[in-house]
Amino acid sequence: MDKTQTQRENWLDVLSEEDSAFLKRFLLASGSLKQLAKEYDVSYPTVRARLDRLIEKVQSYEQEHTKSEFERILLATYAEGNLSRETMKVLIRAYQNETAAE
Repeated sequence: MDKTQTQRENWLDVLSEEDSAFLKRFLLASGSLKQLAKEYDVSYPTVRARLDRLIEKVQSYEQEHTKSEFERILLATYAEGNLSRETMKVLIRAYQNETAAE
């Protein structure tokens, strides 16, 4: 196995194509959420919420205590708004209980 296969993926590598495009537009707009809202033709709070989800996704991926790929994917799914917080907690707890029993 080469060195890149043994290392955990870079957080940029786990972003969806849509997230990468949003991040690129954010950078090109010099971090102006007002400009992004105008470009996407949505409200400022909508763009802010999207950025907050992206931040949470990256933070969850980078958390040191998140040990498994399953947990990182679960946290990223929650950060994208595709999973409720309660469901996420139940699934992580069940996974941790199952892996502890092994």
